[in-house]
Amino acid sequence: MRDGLTAGKSATINVIVTPDMFASFEGKLIHPVYSTVSMVYHMEWVSRQIILPFLEDHEEGMGGAVTVKHIAPCIEGAEVLITATVTDVHANTIITNVKAECRGRLVGVGEVKQVILPKTKITELLTGS
Repeated sequence: MRDGLTAGKSATINVIVTPDMFASFEGKLIHPVYSTVSMVYHMEWVSRQIILPFLEDHEEGMGGAVTVKHIAPCIEGAEVLITATVTDVHANTIITNVKAECRGRLVGVGEVKQVILPKTKITELLTGS
């Protein structure tokens, strides 16, 4: 991993809630609002944005853990602002605190753990060799 990734680094993404982000299971709509599944995806994605500039060619990041508290709904067409901030860098492990805001209110909070590994190690883990 390249030098420079430290606590305090942050990244933000904006998403507009669309029907493919609605809460549904097995193709059945539960609620026409921003789903927890979509929130987790976006929290991981914004956290990944932080590490990308620091990965060396032989490295890749893998998700190690995600914790999320989905606090409030967000309707179709609304903009969700998701921000991740690095709170800890320890060896090859990066922790970010993440928040999601919609229309000026907090709709979700969480933490994402990413582990930076050599691509060869990831291949070994996936293939068992």
